[in-house]
Amino acid sequence: MFQTTNQTRSGTRSLLTWYRSGGLSAVLFAVPLVLTFLYFSWGPILRGLVLSFQKNNLVAAPEWVGMANFSYVLTDPQLPQAALNTLYFAALALLFGFPVPLFLAVFVSELRTTGWLYNVLSYLPAVVPPVAAILLWTFFYDPSASGVFNSILGWFGIGPFAWLNSQSLAMPAIVLEATWAGAGATSIIYLAALTGVRTELYEAAELDGAGIWSRIWHVTLPQIRGIIFIMMLLQLIGTFQVFTEPFLFTGGGPNNATTTILLLIYRYAFVNGDFGAATALSVLLAGVLCLLSVVYHFVTRRWSTT
Repeated sequence: MFQTTNQTRSGTRSLLTWYRSGGLSAVLFAVPLVLTFLYFSWGPILRGLVLSFQKNNLVAAPEWVGMANFSYVLTDPQLPQAALNTLYFAALALLFGFPVPLFLAVFVSELRTTGWLYNVLSYLPAVVPPVAAILLWTFFYDPSASGVFNSILGWFGIGPFAWLNSQSLAMPAIVLEATWAGAGATSIIYLAALTGVRTELYEAAELDGAGIWSRIWHVTLPQIRGIIFIMMLLQLIGTFQVFTEPFLFTGGGPNNATTTILLLIYRYAFVNGDFGAATALSVLLAGVLCLLSVVYHFVTRRWSTT
């Protein structure tokens, strides 16, 4: 009984101390900020979940249709092609696009005097507006023999290629531009991670006679593998949401060879006027990405911490 009384008095004193130290004022100050954050971040998410169960064109009154939107998008004959194209883009982007910014960061970090210049040049594509960059690359991808890339390849007796007009080359061409556009910003993140690698590790490796490639493999990469796994997950999520490049380069063509899931969502919403179906496919994509993130976390958790 005495112990309970002491605990009650201690709790009361703690509450009074919290109140006198301005705890209530802090809560009152934070509540509007938290509510604003919830409204603008989680509000659209909840609204989207509700919209996925409705037939809605944002003009007429919404009609509750239950799971009909999900059934419609899952039976759409264009969905398998869009899913395969998205997976193909993700595979190419990870296979060819993921190592590029890592290589740039390691290369720049090894330079002592002119590293800043290569750093600026690598980040320059991130400064160019995406639409302007894509329009510029469309000019480079001119399928005629006088096109920029075809002219360069012609010097070596190669080509000309149809590039964006070819079903087999359109997606690799888009991946090439996306890699160029995103490598600079990602390499900056890797460079920031490399600054945290202890210099004595490199010095010890040099004393042991390790060359540059040996130092990179045995010192640099193991020290930043946590960042590498995080960036790989972020790039994987980003590649599943590719939209700007296929939309501006090819519009999903030729023959739907570059139609991605987000481009299909765009067609549902702004071509067919079916925002319910577009939101339903968006919810399905979000669910797949959440599941993929959880699986990726458990698969890479041991590698990123050991």
